[in-house]
Amino acid sequence: MSDQNSVSIETNSDETFAGNIRLIYILYLVGIVMPLAGLVGVVFAYVKQGEAPVWAKTHYRFLIRTFWVYMLFLVVGTITSLILIGWFVLLAGLVWFIVRVVKGLSNLKTGEEHPDPAGWLI
Repeated sequence: MSDQNSVSIETNSDETFAGNIRLIYILYLVGIVMPLAGLVGVVFAYVKQGEAPVWAKTHYRFLIRTFWVYMLFLVVGTITSLILIGWFVLLAGLVWFIVRVVKGLSNLKTGEEHPDPAGWLI
């Protein structure tokens, strides 16, 4: 009986990781209006990346990098908003973040590894 349970857990492993990754992408999108959700998402990504299969690790790496680069956009945009250029930086960062998360979700939906998890571009 325990052998059957372990087999079903292993076969659902990919689905479990896909669900976890999807949840993090959704938390990131919710984090646009509720910043704490994005922070929960990145912590969840850090916790789950160690036990993930190779295809999932690419998504976790992509998610973690996306979070930190977006934080960089927010810091630079906030500091430079005093001279008005920061508002454009904040807008560009928001658009970059949304497009990147949606693209990551579409890669996840097709069941593929993320093609460039270490890239800075969209």
